[in-house]
Amino acid sequence: MSEIVIPHDLIDALRGAKSVVVLTGAGVSAESGVPTFRDAQTGLWAKFDPQELATREAFERNPKMVWEWYAYRRELTARAEPNAGHYALAELEGRASNFTLVTQNIDGLHQRAGSRNMLELHGNIHRNKCFQEDVRISRWIDSGEEPPRCPRCNSYLRPDVVWFGEMLPPVELDEAFRAAVECDVFLSIGTSGVVEPAASLPFIALQKGAIVIEVNPDATPLSNAATFRLAGPSGLVMPKLVEAVRHK
Repeated sequence: MSEIVIPHDLIDALRGAKSVVVLTGAGVSAESGVPTFRDAQTGLWAKFDPQELATREAFERNPKMVWEWYAYRRELTARAEPNAGHYALAELEGRASNFTLVTQNIDGLHQRAGSRNMLELHGNIHRNKCFQEDVRISRWIDSGEEPPRCPRCNSYLRPDVVWFGEMLPPVELDEAFRAAVECDVFLSIGTSGVVEPAASLPFIALQKGAIVIEVNPDATPLSNAATFRLAGPSGLVMPKLVEAVRHK
């Protein structure tokens, strides 16, 4: 990989920005060893199509199996550690007067690295909610049953993630679009740029006059439109970028 050069104009834009928005995708987590959605299908789960497990219908058919699959995936993410890209973003948040991190990831690694002002578009695998009432539940009686029961209504608990066929959380989605409209600088990091509606966010920022920076080793639908493109993984690019902002 060629040396990553941070343009001075990009550094100036970040230093002078009043509002910064960051969108992160699976590539950021992959650098920490978190398998992508399909790559998690190994061992006992290799014979299952993840799209047949991550639905309300699958949970209704076999709640125990779906719960166990997510327990397996929780273990994978719990063993992972935030990488240099996560920590660089947490530092960048501390340097911006107005900062919003929008993530498609469900692993909680951004929070563990210190990010605070976050919008989780696809939920968080380490939280649970009531299947019936759709409210987050943090405590319940452990009877040994899988899935456990909601202490409010006795329905099953389920992972607090967005399944296929479900809408994204409306409050978080509205906040993400508002932030994209109002920002000065938008960074798209480690995301393929094909999953809507998140894929629209950097283009909305561009339309509103923001500087858009793409950080990704691979080209995406955003690459040709972005104001700046830094071709490399987040764990290499973001520490260099934040160091340049820190010392310029």
